[in-house]
This record gives sequence, structure tokens and C-alpha cells, in this order.
Amino acid sequence: MYVLKYQNKARISQQWLTLLLIGFLFTTLTACRATAQSPPSIGIGANPDLPAPQLALIPTVNIAPAIGWPADTTPTPANDLTVRPFARDLNHPRWLYVLPNGDVLVAETNAPAKPEDNKGIKAKIKGMAMKRAGAGVSSANQISILRDTNGDGKADVRSVLLEDLNAPFGMSLIGNKLYIANSDAILMFPYTKGELKISAPATKLIDLPAGLLNHHWTKNIIASKDGSKLYVTIGSNSNVAENGLEAEKDRAAIWEVEIKTGKLRIFASGLRNPNGLAWEPESNKLWTVVNERDELGNDLVPDYLTSVQDGGFYGWPYSYFGQHVDERVKPQQPALVAKAIVPDYALGAHTASLGLTSSRGSSLPERFKNGMFIGQHGSWNRKPASGYKVIFVPFKDGKPVGLPLNVLTGFLSESGKAYGRPVGVALDKEGALLVADDVGNIVWRVSANIDKR
Repeated sequence: MYVLKYQNKARISQQWLTLLLIGFLFTTLTACRATAQSPPSIGIGANPDLPAPQLALIPTVNIAPAIGWPADTTPTPANDLTVRPFARDLNHPRWLYVLPNGDVLVAETNAPAKPEDNKGIKAKIKGMAMKRAGAGVSSANQISILRDTNGDGKADVRSVLLEDLNAPFGMSLIGNKLYIANSDAILMFPYTKGELKISAPATKLIDLPAGLLNHHWTKNIIASKDGSKLYVTIGSNSNVAENGLEAEKDRAAIWEVEIKTGKLRIFASGLRNPNGLAWEPESNKLWTVVNERDELGNDLVPDYLTSVQDGGFYGWPYSYFGQHVDERVKPQQPALVAKAIVPDYALGAHTASLGLTSSRGSSLPERFKNGMFIGQHGSWNRKPASGYKVIFVPFKDGKPVGLPLNVLTGFLSESGKAYGRPVGVALDKEGALLVADDVGNIVWRVSANIDKR
């Protein structure tokens, strides 16, 4: 009995020692990691200047602690824009979808349980970082519907449309069928225009990669133009395949799924963590924003916006931004790297660019008429911080041109705390821009100054 008590005490002491060590490392690294020496603009545009990689045993940790918005405070819009809350007091709103009748769907969601993704000191440090950054709350697992009945730019009707989901994210309506991408499956629900609650049971279209690891859990969907297919984003199960390539089967990719049969194929691969999806209206090509790899320094690797080529390979995990080989990955695949497609447009390192929508139909000023709006959730491992804003990338002839324009900034306080973090973006029925803020628990509405609502 004495031996057992001693062993238990020793085990508890070891656990406390480990936690203390992690806390010490966390605090020390937060304060002492090197600051980027180059301006963020080097990692932006069609031809970014990429520095040499900087390998480190422990990644930079520079967290913006989540504090929420002070009373009567909003993000800062561009000069000729106005921003107001469309809906407040949501539960970690991540993704948006606007129905044809103008109703706005919002996925109130967070990561599902993934116990195998929390092992090792690096994982524990990252977990602590995510909690401080506001990503540690439990998932509401629901889709809410927001409705503006009097046209004043604010939702005056709110209802839980679907509940008891599993970390829902992407949404797509095809005819009278509403498709929801859970973290582990795509479900279909019958939908009737104007309804505020769906009580009919779900029909599963297809399972999605998940499990106890499920490193990048968000699954987004978009329908083909003819409504016969869904395109699905599937993030990688690691940073750079450190969990083995078997754990990456059918991941780091965009799937194409036939709705009638459930048949799937890999539409594009080598995409570490694709999130937003949008159709570019001039070329009718599919575009996505992708979160690239970590732990190569403050200025590597830039997240990016790119058209998605059928059958295209974009490098992950073997290379980044074309043929820049990641020496951490063994064994390498030179023949595959040689085929790696260079993304169309870099968005800056560690910006966590997630939200994406075409500006076609926007009622914002003329300079925002042709391009893409992007929600940048913000870095946790870059010093100084990057992202934490909504930007617009102009397009010409179906391709991005020039530098991005700031649409919405001011998500960080002067002391580096996070009032909010922008995620999903969508245009409402009037062409104003909606922005989901999962730290502020708000959906913001951005309109032109002439909009007096």
C-alpha cells in the first residue's frame, strides 16, 4: 500500500513538473522569440520575396489574448465604409452562408475533441496558445439563422435552425436541400424557404476524414454551378506530415463529390489547409485560400490565394510555394515537387487567411467591385502579429493584381490584445459585406458610407 501511494504521489509530482516546465517555456518563448526583421509586404503578392527558412526547436509564440470588444467599440473600416453589428452575443461564430431570400446562416462552432492531437510539449504549448487566443471554448454545434425583417442592417429575428451537429462549418443550399459539412461527414437536410427550425432527420451524403487526431478539423463546401457536385476542403493532419503519411490519406486536398451517387475523387492535392472557397465570375474557376506550414520563421511560409486546377498538386508537405523544398520532410519526392504548382497570390506569413468570397454583387465602392474579400483570422506564432483584418484582393481578367486593400482593421488593441478575430465573409442580399468574428461573438456588417442604416 505504501509503495502504491508513493508511486501515485510521484506520478502526480511528475505531472505538475511537466506543467510547470511547459508554463515556463510558454512564458519565456512568448517574451523572447526573435522579431521579424522584414516588412510583412515581402510575403504578399503574385511574386513574393521569400527569405531563407529559420528552423527552431520551439516555434515563435506570440499570442494576442482574447478580451472581446469594449462597449461602443468597433473594428476600423476603410475611409468610405461603415461598420455596424449585424448580430451580437453569438456563440463562437465561424462561418457564414446567405440564403437566396436574404436569411443569413451562421455556424456557431469550434473544434471537436481530438485527444491524439495534444501530445508532446509543442502540442501543449500550442494548445495553451489557442486557449489564450479564444479558441478554447466548447463548440455550440449549431447553425443559427439571422433575419433582418425591417431592412435596417441588423438581425431582428434569430433562431437555431439546426442543433446537435458535430463541429459544423461549411454550408450549401442546392434546390430544397441544405448540405452541412460537419467535421466528420456531410449531411443533407430538407429545407423550406423561410423556415426557422429544421426538425427533419439528416441524410448522410459521405463520411469525411476525422478521428482522434483530426488536426485541421474545418471542412468547407461549395456547390458546382449546375448543382451536381460539392467541392470539399480537407486540411492536413499535421504541420509537415510529422505524424506519418498514412495519417494524411486523402487529406491536404479538395475533394469533388457527386451528390447523386456520393462518389468522390481528389480534385486537387498538396494543399496544407484549404478553407474558403469561391467561384471567380469571369473565368468560372474555383479559388481557395490556404493556410501554409509553421516553424520556418516569422516570414515563412505565406498563406495564399489560388485558383484550383483539376488534378493539380500544390507542394505540401514536400515543398512550399512551388519548388521550395522543405528539408524537414523525409523522404523527399523530387518528381512530385517538380510538378508543384506555384500559387497565384501570397497573403503574408501566418495570417491564417480563412474566409473567402467573390465581390461580384457588392454594393461597396467601385474599387471593391472586382476581386475577392478575405478574412484573416490572425497569427499566434509570428512576431509582430500578422493578419487580424479583412482585406480585398483586386482582380483583372480573372487574376489578382497589385496589393491588397484593407477593408476592416483594428481587431487588436495597442497592447496586442484581441478584441476580435475575423473568420468567414459573405455578401448579404443588399451587397454589404458580412464578417463573422469568433472572439467578439459578433457578425459585423460593412457597407458604403451612403448607406444610412
